[in-house]
Amino acid sequence: DAIIKAQGLPTSSGGMVVNMEWGNFWSSHLPRTSYDIELDAQSPNPNDQGFEKMISGMYLGEIVRRVILRMSLESDIFGPVSPSLCEAFILSTLVMAAMHEDDSPDLNVVARTLNEVLGIQHVSLKALKLVVNVCDVVTRRAARLAAAGIVGILKKLGRDGTGGIAGGRLKGAEGSRLRRTVVAIEGGLYVNYRMFREYLSEAVAEILGEEFSPYVVLKVTGDGSGIGAALVAACYSSSEAVDA
Repeated sequence: DAIIKAQGLPTSSGGMVVNMEWGNFWSSHLPRTSYDIELDAQSPNPNDQGFEKMISGMYLGEIVRRVILRMSLESDIFGPVSPSLCEAFILSTLVMAAMHEDDSPDLNVVARTLNEVLGIQHVSLKALKLVVNVCDVVTRRAARLAAAGIVGILKKLGRDGTGGIAGGRLKGAEGSRLRRTVVAIEGGLYVNYRMFREYLSEAVAEILGEEFSPYVVLKVTGDGSGIGAALVAACYSSSEAVDA
């Protein structure tokens, strides 16, 4: 009900599947930084996919690299600026995640990554901890933005519990009961990056509130595009059978 419907559809279901392409969402309220602006301007598709560039696994490692480069240019905490540190996308999000989740006392994974990938050697423990903190801030921001996107969709569907939670209730023989919503998620960022996964779940629960958040489930799914297409085809076939 919240969007304009296509006309002349051969179905009486009243439902519609929407491909939102939320990676291209844009709003002046998005907390863009100078790193985001520079990354976007230097990307193959400037002024496009702005939301994706703030939350996607394709870009998080690059954002961290840009922050480290800025700190290297403006201080001597990492020593001389190495050529590798100036190379775009040399730091993958997978490698960045390993630094973020390094729980060794001396942060050996962080030190090795800085040396082998970014060409930064002989870094103090204080500087290593700073790198972990940068990874944490970038990842937490991405997860919270993604969570805001999820809850925004739930709100549009009337399943975010607003209005005294009535929007999330189903009527039945026993009066009304809370409606359970499953959010299917796929992709290596969520599946393989524990900290991102935890921050996302934490943020969704925080935004929804303790009363309604237990009824929104984040669930990993494989081949979401294929399964989604199959579900659409199945729903259409069922609708045709009913109409016949």
